Amino acid sequence: MSPTPPARRLRLGLPRRVFSQVLLMQVAIAAGVAVLATGLFLAPLSDQLDDQAMRRALAIAQTTAAQPRIAQDLRSSHPTADGPVQSAAERIRKASGAEYVVIMNKEGVRWSHTDRDEVGRVVSTDPSDALAGRDVMEIDNGTLGRSARGKVPLRDAGGTIVGAVSVGIEYDSVRARLIHTIPSLFAYAGGALAVGALAAYLISRRVHRQTRDLAFSDISALLAEREAMLHGIREGVVALDRGGRIRLLNDEAQRLLGLGAGAIGQPLEAALGEGRTADVLSGRVTGTDLLTVRGHRVLVANRMPTDDGGAVATLRDRTELEQLGRELDSTRGLIDALRAQDHEHANRMHTLLGLLELEMYEEAAEFVGEVAGAHRVTAEQITEKIHDPLLSALLVGKATVAAERGVSLAVSEETALPDRLVDPGGLVTIVGNLVDNALDAATGLREGPAGVGHARVEVVLRIEGPEGRTVVLRVRDTGPGVPEDRRESVFTEGWTTKEPPTHGKRGIGLALVRRLAERQGGSVRVCEAPGGGAEFTVVLPEGLAEPRPVATEETR
Repeated sequence: MSPTPPARRLRLGLPRRVFSQVLLMQVAIAAGVAVLATGLFLAPLSDQLDDQAMRRALAIAQTTAAQPRIAQDLRSSHPTADGPVQSAAERIRKASGAEYVVIMNKEGVRWSHTDRDEVGRVVSTDPSDALAGRDVMEIDNGTLGRSARGKVPLRDAGGTIVGAVSVGIEYDSVRARLIHTIPSLFAYAGGALAVGALAAYLISRRVHRQTRDLAFSDISALLAEREAMLHGIREGVVALDRGGRIRLLNDEAQRLLGLGAGAIGQPLEAALGEGRTADVLSGRVTGTDLLTVRGHRVLVANRMPTDDGGAVATLRDRTELEQLGRELDSTRGLIDALRAQDHEHANRMHTLLGLLELEMYEEAAEFVGEVAGAHRVTAEQITEKIHDPLLSALLVGKATVAAERGVSLAVSEETALPDRLVDPGGLVTIVGNLVDNALDAATGLREGPAGVGHARVEVVLRIEGPEGRTVVLRVRDTGPGVPEDRRESVFTEGWTTKEPPTHGKRGIGLALVRRLAERQGGSVRVCEAPGGGAEFTVVLPEGLAEPRPVATEETR
């Protein structure tokens, strides 16, 4: 092993934490903006100061040329260091703070100058523009160096140009003003930078709290994991904002609710329509493991509010589980009926054995015929009127269960249903739910305190309509009936008056019946049955398929 540990490699680059990166970037942006603003301000400032100096020189020159005494002295005197023009020019220079005030004749000979030795000499710069009657502003070099100049023509009382006046402002003073402005400008820029840095720090602290001190790579990884998790799980996830608009739908939620990705951003009611599903997801119906029906699916929904005022709802498909639960209930009922029949069969066998031991052979044969004939007659009556095998088998089984529960299940004489059902499974579910509810209602009446009356359930299945394709189902019972004010609410998901079974919750059967009927363009309603009790009527306008054409010799 090496006696000394390896030196750590210096890593340069942005810090990993979001707080540090945001703070660094915002401070850099604030500094860049401050430098840029300072540069943009300084760039025209120099030109502005030059323009101000030239205009000041021009104003002094115009004021000087406006004095008529100077033009008179220029024409009546010679260019001397002690002449009246030199004295007047020096007085104006000292009063105005100009670097020089030069008065010249039309030949460019100076009558005044700051340097007394220059009086009487020709000017070093071209005065032709001013002598031609034009005002001139410029930055130029002369005998006294670089200066901001203003030149104007000098006119006598008659307006004739007799010379020119040139005034100069020392350029070093203009530069000094610029340099003097820079520190204060930098102070303002520094103050703005400090305010920007403070604002960046406060914003970064807020970002730090909201991101919980995560790095950008961590946030990116979390987003990738979130997408994979949301679209990979077999539960539907719906996220809502505080305004009730959908902001997230995973693949399973789109499948269960029958929505597309275009529903994201829409209000919940606009995407789902009115109904229990929208009420559950929006929080108007509260509770855990709430049941709802969407299309032909039975869903279990749970809703959790979020800190920002929105909510996240999860959806589970319980359609198969609900069907299995109902099949389990039916199986348990059938098992109970078979168990009772087993006891009844034992009693009948004992009766038959006794008749045989007593050598009452004719009575024994008659007894066997009665027992076997009762069950055969029931099955034959159902299959003769209902030709669909699934539906007839269901009613035969329900008749056995009803007999065990002491309820008479009868198929009406007007029943006639051919084997041309469009959706046999859907009609089996509808009939099974309605018959189960009717048996429960009739059994409850039979077991009531009155203890009188015959419990009965009647099923009517027949064809109506001009084309013979409308299936009408009526299920009547002798139970307590449905109060008029509850005849609409009984079809709402979760509404029930029964104790929940061991495998789940109630309040789905009638809601599922309505959904299955509406899916085929039909309807369901409840009213009072003749003689008391409830009568449920289901109308399926397109319940039967078109009749198959009969084969003839020509079509064979």
